[in-house]
Amino acid sequence: MPPPSTAPVRTQDLPGVHELLEVAVTSVGGSRREGQDRMADAVRRSLSSGEHLAVQAGTGTGKSLAYLVPAIRHAIARDTTVVVSTATIALQRQLVDRDLPRVAKSLKKVLGREPTFAILKGRRNYLCMNKLHGDMDDDPGDEQLFDAFAISALGRQVKRLHEWSSDTGTGDRDELVPGVPDSAWRQVSVTARECLGASRCPVGEDCFAEKAKAEAGRADIVVTNHALLAIDAMGEAQVLPEHDVVIVDEAHELVDRVTGAATAELTAGTVATAARRCGKLVDQDTADRLAEAGEGLAAVLEDMPPGRWESLTTAAAGALNAILSAGAGCRQSMGANKRSDDADPEGAAARKLAQAVLDEVVDTAARLLETFSETDAATRRDVVWLGEQGPDGSRHKVLRVAPLSVGGLLRERLFNTRTTVLTSATLALGGSFDALARQWGLPASQPREAGATPPSSVDEGHGPVQDPEAPRWQGLDVGSPFAHAKSGILYLARRLPSPGRDGLAPETLDEIEGLVRAAGGRTLGLFSSTRAAKQATEALRGKLDTPLLCQGDDSTMLLVKRFAEDPETSLFGTLSLWQGVDVPGPSLSCVIIDRIPFPRPDDPLIAARQKATDARGGNGFLSVSATHAALLLAQGAGRLLRATDDRGVVAILDPRIATARYGGFLRASLPPFWETTDREKVHGALRRLRESS
Repeated sequence: MPPPSTAPVRTQDLPGVHELLEVAVTSVGGSRREGQDRMADAVRRSLSSGEHLAVQAGTGTGKSLAYLVPAIRHAIARDTTVVVSTATIALQRQLVDRDLPRVAKSLKKVLGREPTFAILKGRRNYLCMNKLHGDMDDDPGDEQLFDAFAISALGRQVKRLHEWSSDTGTGDRDELVPGVPDSAWRQVSVTARECLGASRCPVGEDCFAEKAKAEAGRADIVVTNHALLAIDAMGEAQVLPEHDVVIVDEAHELVDRVTGAATAELTAGTVATAARRCGKLVDQDTADRLAEAGEGLAAVLEDMPPGRWESLTTAAAGALNAILSAGAGCRQSMGANKRSDDADPEGAAARKLAQAVLDEVVDTAARLLETFSETDAATRRDVVWLGEQGPDGSRHKVLRVAPLSVGGLLRERLFNTRTTVLTSATLALGGSFDALARQWGLPASQPREAGATPPSSVDEGHGPVQDPEAPRWQGLDVGSPFAHAKSGILYLARRLPSPGRDGLAPETLDEIEGLVRAAGGRTLGLFSSTRAAKQATEALRGKLDTPLLCQGDDSTMLLVKRFAEDPETSLFGTLSLWQGVDVPGPSLSCVIIDRIPFPRPDDPLIAARQKATDARGGNGFLSVSATHAALLLAQGAGRLLRATDDRGVVAILDPRIATARYGGFLRASLPPFWETTDREKVHGALRRLRESS
């Protein structure tokens, strides 16, 4: 990709945003929409004034073009880079493979040059040629050490990666189809901590990650993900190229993704790995001390139940201090025994791998101890809990520490340093942007433009913020091209029993059966748990005369494909289907939601955030649990209308949405469908849709 011109173009010499948008929309065979125009104009003003912007843009608005066009104009006019951050790989691929190539080509003539773009991911997503061809094999994992089949399968996957390395031009994991398990990819990739650096690496000139970073540094638009955006904000080393604007698409996911990036974990297995790697570089007694400290942690955790830690037991404190002390000894010994990295590149690589896992262990142990050094639990910034499942699904004790809030981090490292545009189809919850604004670290109840969503009346304990130093922002809802009240029905099944812990009630199963029969299949069932989805599937498969698929029968991608291709097929599933399923047309005319998707009451982080909000005089339930549920409900209901001629029903089978005090907040977060509690009207509408299709 050729670098852009280094000579900045005067803004007044460039065509206006609306002229550029007209060219871009025409090039993709589309037509201008009022909401798209309003959003593009609002983004332009935000980039010009430096005031942050939150934009809710419904499905079909064309929001990608509405922010890409003013972003490209800004980048060329200022000779700078604009970062676009997404939550999902699917949207990254859409932007890089479809939207940006077409927009860039269409704008080349009117801008005087073709805008440039690049995608940038974390280093772990790229093949490491030094690790691939050097003596740097990663540990396969304790679960595979004595499993001959697993070891042979791993070997086949790594061999395939070796063969692929000769064909790939990017080394990007997402371009490998079909993919490989994490255990195999770890053998050929490194984290940022493990990387030697291009200047010291024997194959630094051929590094895929460095090439991607260099290409991003020359681009007008860089597409990345929320996790890397958070790492760039949190870290001392710069990960993203210099930029003065960030556009956060899928902004409803920002807090969860930043929280994930800021969460640290400690397990006995990680300590053992650190000791094993350090054992090759330090004297055995020093490495053995760390190994014994890890065994001590395992013994302590083994006898403890999962859940949040409000305080640190004497045994746990002793185990963490032992890890901290032994880790410091390894660090000191490694420093004393360090040889010249330039003279021994393989030794330098092994040292980096050992140093990376050692730093992870020591830093996490120190963070855990520091958390409990604050005796007043109300002022702690982190939450600590013990879990029983690792990120790979294996069952083992894992100690986690996560920030109670990421609002301060986002405010200090993002909003105070960059102009930020946040957009999604679901940002205004309960009729207001305030619920998410507080989570982002922005003040609530800012003055808004004419036509913007008014403040909510249900957020309690959070009046307007008068902090003159607070970041300035505007909220704007540009609506949707869909006529929701004429195209969709919101069915509130208020006569059903409230959900319990014993699975779906017989009345609820009967309600689901009646809806699927009336729709003639064509139903997406969104359940709050895998157990509920399987229960409904097992109960109805023998009764229905239309096909019924359940998540887990096959890969989710293939199940969605089969569902979309056969209008009479229904698909039941859980959380991963609540977002991203895009099935326009007659294959989807009914969305069933079994219960309000509140987070688990025993979720340690959710419980801690609710308690902290209550302690500040707010309503923790509304601010945390109800906001979480409102986001998922809005995303789930958004599966119904994906094209302007779609019609159908969203059926919520949890009566609390109609009867509970918080029900109004949840309903105000949904698209403005026509509401009813009349089952017969809903069945009649579904039968008419089935017959007309």
